[in-house]
Amino acid sequence: MADQLRGSEPLFKGHGLGNDYLVVSAGDQWPLSAPAIAAVCDRWRGVGGDGIVVLLDPSPPYRLRMFNPDGSEFERSGNGLRIFGAYLAAEGMVGDAPFEVEVGGDRVRMTVLQRMGGGGYDVSVEMGGARFDDASIGINRTLLDAEGRAVLPTGEGIHPGEGIEFHAVSIGNPHAVVFDQPMTQERLRAVGSALGAHAAFIRGINVQLAASLTPGVVEALIWERGVGWTSASGTSACAVAAAAVRSGRQNPGALEVRMEGGSLFVEVDPDYGVVLRGPVQEVFRGALTPGFVSHLNTL
Repeated sequence: MADQLRGSEPLFKGHGLGNDYLVVSAGDQWPLSAPAIAAVCDRWRGVGGDGIVVLLDPSPPYRLRMFNPDGSEFERSGNGLRIFGAYLAAEGMVGDAPFEVEVGGDRVRMTVLQRMGGGGYDVSVEMGGARFDDASIGINRTLLDAEGRAVLPTGEGIHPGEGIEFHAVSIGNPHAVVFDQPMTQERLRAVGSALGAHAAFIRGINVQLAASLTPGVVEALIWERGVGWTSASGTSACAVAAAAVRSGRQNPGALEVRMEGGSLFVEVDPDYGVVLRGPVQEVFRGALTPGFVSHLNTL
C-alpha cells in the first residue's frame, strides 16, 4: 500500500512535452501516502507535477511504483518511464545500452538514444503488446448499451441518452480511444470526465479524442485518469496509435501522434507490439526543506 512506503528527500523533475513527473527514491523521510503525494504535486503549495515515480531498487532491473497527483497508484506512464530514463542518464547510472525496468507487474526495456544537450534526452520504451480484451482493460460490458457504447449521464456538453463509441486498449493501463468527435477542449472536458468515470470501467480509464489526419499521422486530445486534461501522455499516444491501426485508419509501422504539447512517435507492429519514443527535458534536481518534510509527516 502507498501509506507503507516512504520517500527520500531529494527529487528529480523532468517533463515530456509538458507532462511532468517527479522521480524520488524510496527512503525514510516522508510518507508516500495519498495526502503527502497530493501536497508535493500541488502546483501552488508544493513542487508541482503530474505524478511521482518512486525508485524502489537502484540496481537493474530498476523496480518502480507510480502515483497520480491525487495520490492514487497506477500501473504505468510512458512519459513517467521516459523521464525516469532521463534521470538514470543524468545520474550516470545508464549509458546508451538498453536497460530493463519493472513497473506495474511488467518488465519493459528502455534506451536513452541521445543526450541532446541543454538537459534534453531522446528516450525510447518498448511498451510491450497493446491488448484489447475486456479483462486486461477492466470492462463490465453489461453496463454498456446493446451496441457496446457507453451511455453518458446528461450534463454540460452531453445530450440526454448520448452514447459514445470507443476503442478499448490496454497499454498496461486502460484507455478508451474515441474517434469521430469534435477535437475541442469543450468536447474533451465533457466526454473525458463523463467517460472516465463511467461505471463500466472497473479501474477507471484514460480517455483520448482522436483523429487520423494523413497516412502516418494521428492527433489526440487527452483526459488522464487521476489527472484530467494533460498536454501529452506516452501510454495515451500508444493507445491512440494501436487503435488507429486496429480500426483500419492507419497501417502498422511508424506513426506520429500529435498532442497539444507536441509529438511522440509510436512504432506499431502487425501484432500490436508498440515502441514509444520522444523527447524528455530535465528541469531540476533539488531537495524538500526539512520544514516541508515535517509537514508531510503530519498529513
